[in-house]
Amino acid sequence: MTKAWAPVFGDLDVHVPKPRATGVTMILDKYLGPSEVADRLCLMGDYIDHWKLTFGTSTLLDDDVLREKIATVRAHDILVYPGGTLAEVAMARGVGRDYMRHTHQLGFNGIEISDGTMRLSSAARHDAIQYALDLGLTVVAEVGKKDRTQQQPPEKLAEQALADLESGAAWVIIEAREAGRGIGVFAEDGAVRGDDVDAMTSLLGDHVERVIWEAPLSRQHEFFILRLGPNVCLGNITPLDVLAVEAMRVGLRYETFRCEVGEIEEGTFR
Repeated sequence: MTKAWAPVFGDLDVHVPKPRATGVTMILDKYLGPSEVADRLCLMGDYIDHWKLTFGTSTLLDDDVLREKIATVRAHDILVYPGGTLAEVAMARGVGRDYMRHTHQLGFNGIEISDGTMRLSSAARHDAIQYALDLGLTVVAEVGKKDRTQQQPPEKLAEQALADLESGAAWVIIEAREAGRGIGVFAEDGAVRGDDVDAMTSLLGDHVERVIWEAPLSRQHEFFILRLGPNVCLGNITPLDVLAVEAMRVGLRYETFRCEVGEIEEGTFR
């Protein structure tokens, strides 16, 4: 469908179009009802690639409501999955396989596997990824801990990310939680530790295109887009921020536009 400003600005093709092999935007959905989901997809479905029903919120919904939401999201070529914490709860209770089967039966096309709260051995993590793949689910792994006192060095995060990709995960998320402060590659004030990002990208090599950086704050979006380009994968974006992030990707916000603009000389206005 033609965009409203196409006659003036043409195709904003800096950001690769869907379906994207990189440059994905993952949003967090904590509470949106079916009609709200439909409205947001009407406005911004072209710019959303992953839709996470965060935490264990999807377990609190009626079966028909959840199935309707999932179907609506999938109709827009979006990978939809429950938050990784729910998988951790299931594995801790000994119902991990039941959880994965029911994830598939409900209509989800993806699943997140993480160990942000619990301890998961390398063998168990690999087996969980394989079982999900056997069910036909796209696996999104997550690396990093939610507890601020248990943060891992960037080398460890990169090592686990590579192992998960080797096991068959399609994407790997770098943990940052909703706040984006004091977790992963972020300092307590939310600033990005650039040296940590550089260390990880060096170890990840080309695989960095499959890494989703959870980055809930605007200044974090700016950092990653300027550092890694408009096709960096970003996660934990709120539904309200999707278009703002896309505008930043394609140079339609100050943070990225300022890097390319020059001075309009006298008499050259067109």
